[in-house]
Amino acid sequence: MNNVKNHLNADPGAKIVLVTHGKGIDFLLDGAADKNGNPYNIAVEELIAKGVDFRVCNNTLVGRKIDPKTVLPGAKIVPSGVAELGKLQSGQGYVYIKP
Repeated sequence: MNNVKNHLNADPGAKIVLVTHGKGIDFLLDGAADKNGNPYNIAVEELIAKGVDFRVCNNTLVGRKIDPKTVLPGAKIVPSGVAELGKLQSGQGYVYIKP
């Protein structure tokens, strides 16, 4: 998430959509915390307030048997993370950046 914060510091008007799948969804689940015990939900809420959109792959939720109710409020569940990336790139002009 530091990369997202750094991007916004460099370009405050940037429209960022963070699409997650696989183990990448873990920080968007209730109770998730970093290695120091700091909860991720606070940083996620701050980024949402700055206009960042968070998307969670439903295929991952189903495959890993994760209850969708455990996804943080404000994060949107999409049918497929990969399809969401394709839609954003081909139809909406977004670019894929993976630091």
